[in-house]
Amino acid sequence: MKKILFSFCLLFLFNCEEAKKSLVKITAKSIKVDSTLSPDNSIENIIAPFRDKMETSINTVITYTKKDLVRTDGELESSLGNLMADLSFERANPIFNKKTNKNIDFAMFNYGGIRAGIPAGEVTNKHAFELMPFENSLVVVELKPEKIKELVTYLIKNNKAHPLSKQIKLSVKNENYSLSINGDSFDNSRNYFVLTSDYLQSGGDKMDFFKNPVTLHKLDYKVRNAIIDYFKSKDTLISNLNERFKKQ
Repeated sequence: MKKILFSFCLLFLFNCEEAKKSLVKITAKSIKVDSTLSPDNSIENIIAPFRDKMETSINTVITYTKKDLVRTDGELESSLGNLMADLSFERANPIFNKKTNKNIDFAMFNYGGIRAGIPAGEVTNKHAFELMPFENSLVVVELKPEKIKELVTYLIKNNKAHPLSKQIKLSVKNENYSLSINGDSFDNSRNYFVLTSDYLQSGGDKMDFFKNPVTLHKLDYKVRNAIIDYFKSKDTLISNLNERFKKQ
């Protein structure tokens, strides 16, 4: 009797097992997202305060420029490139000095990193975001003289207006060049501290000379934040071409 009861229970359990389901058909339709769709008011009420606050912040005027600042007004340098390198140096050097008790020698970035110009007139936070939409951070690399020579060779061969800070002067004539840093001729017996971005330090834009430095110092400071902080500190932006890099 017990065996019969046990068998019955097993049979009952197996019969109660849920039938296996399988996918029979998939249906889909295309919904065009455009102005004809009515907004969901409940979602709009949640988003609106944040959107309004963001738009107010992004359109806040933080400085002024009398002229257009662009990356194309010079062959080997530009008003915007010079400004970007100089402001990055100015904002970063005190941080680096506090960390290491040393000073940055010069700054270098890439032409392609400048994503938009700044038109004459009032300058807003939006212009800073358009100029630097990436989340790149400032870093300082300690480079041996051989790496500095590679950097110079890159500049000469690349023939673009890569942003260089005012501490550097590079003059090229035929197959020769003269390089001065902070008013002194290039010293083949010492290392140099160069400010750049973490993207370029990792070899971005083929700037391999920034890779594997003697030392690498992360400043925990976004390039865009440096731009905004500098803009806020100046009543008017001033930047000119001054032959930091020239070919004769």
